[in-house]
Amino acid sequence: MAITAQMVKELREKTGAGMMDCKKALQETNGDMEKAIDLLREKGIAKAGKKGDRIAAEGLTSIKISGNDAVIIEVNSETDFVAKNQEFQNLVTELAEHLLENKPASVEEALGQTMKSGSTVEEYIKAGIAKIGEKLSLRRFQVLSKTDNDAFGAYIHMGGRISVVTVLEGTTDEDLAKDISMHIAALNPKYISREDVAQDEVERERQVLTQQALNEGKPEKIVAKMVEGRLGKFFEEICVNEQAFVKDPDVKVGKYVQSKGAKIANFVRYEVGEGMEKREEDFAAEVMNQMKK
Repeated sequence: MAITAQMVKELREKTGAGMMDCKKALQETNGDMEKAIDLLREKGIAKAGKKGDRIAAEGLTSIKISGNDAVIIEVNSETDFVAKNQEFQNLVTELAEHLLENKPASVEEALGQTMKSGSTVEEYIKAGIAKIGEKLSLRRFQVLSKTDNDAFGAYIHMGGRISVVTVLEGTTDEDLAKDISMHIAALNPKYISREDVAQDEVERERQVLTQQALNEGKPEKIVAKMVEGRLGKFFEEICVNEQAFVKDPDVKVGKYVQSKGAKIANFVRYEVGEGMEKREEDFAAEVMNQMKK
């Protein structure tokens, strides 16, 4: 039986499954809509698809390192209960291992890749959704590389709430690199040095600080000098090299690393759900929802 686009569309609307999954199900059941629905349900795909409109802003971040390559990853779930689930943690670990080995350029590319099990990454996540019972999603990842003369510093905070990977050049001291990652986890800088900050961002801050000073009634002839001083504070907030080192506040991070014969080449900091919409739901309601599953 010929499978029409209208049939695929109808099955998608009834199950929430992906277009290709619907087409395959209809082909396997010779166009029988009810049998196709049952087939998708049996495979767990329909169950996964119906959860697609939920907000997944909890979850885990994680890090995997192998030799001179590292990957940092965030996988989202709907509740932090699932983040503590061993099956979910295993899923995150297996995804990280795949990403580290295959190094896709984007989440979209990763979802289409075939894992060692024979399923695609997208199919693997859908199977996890069916098994765990919540919407799950691979939100982001980044692969980092170094040379034999450099060091990775990996730090995972609160069981995966925050993860940081730092690359230090000029040293193989992993403990030093981890200390810098712990600092970055705590203070959340955006850049390594002030030279990395886009000029338009600096100029925008300069204009704001100038107007603030003028609004305070400061004389125009001293405003420019005041603004440059306040810009120094701005750089301290967003540039790790400019920040007072948490383990030794008397020295800046950049100077401390330099004193060890090294420099920060790169860092990535992930915090679960940052920048995402969160569900407004109280704890008691979340517990009740879990009990109903």
